[in-house]
Amino acid sequence: MHCPPTQAPMSIAAVLPVLRRIARGRFCAAVLALSVLSFGAAAQHNSSGKPQPRLPTTPLSAGIHIIHAEVADNDDTRRQGLMYRTELPGNDGMLFVFEAPDQQCFWMRNTPLPLSIAFIADDGTIVNIEDMAPRTDDTHCSRKSVRYALEMAQGWFARHGIKAGARINGLP
Repeated sequence: MHCPPTQAPMSIAAVLPVLRRIARGRFCAAVLALSVLSFGAAAQHNSSGKPQPRLPTTPLSAGIHIIHAEVADNDDTRRQGLMYRTELPGNDGMLFVFEAPDQQCFWMRNTPLPLSIAFIADDGTIVNIEDMAPRTDDTHCSRKSVRYALEMAQGWFARHGIKAGARINGLP
């Protein structure tokens, strides 16, 4: 270490706190790396390339339109979602139900279908609708805390004149 001539070299006592901070930083970096790897493994839990079997459905309505929504209401079914599905006919969709309102974010990893997602508040009001491109890791998030998200074939909401502020009825 080079010290300017007017400054005395650092003592061991002065260097130890710096070394401790570096060691803590490396430990935190290692913990962060393990967390990311664990999350990646969980997100990839179904590497079989097969869609999950159809889930139980519930009828929902958006104005005069009836929706046949599969219900994903636990961690496993929400994580799998519509991955590997190759079709989503007519008024079929998937309703994601969460325990409590929170900001929800979705991506399209391993999902070959283009989808639109409506983020829905507790009272059934659509907060925002996002179009999602297939097989991407781009995140699409609710603009505020929501308890529900409804995925439909891309453009379904627009084709039926359903926008943010509209209501979805029949939510569990």
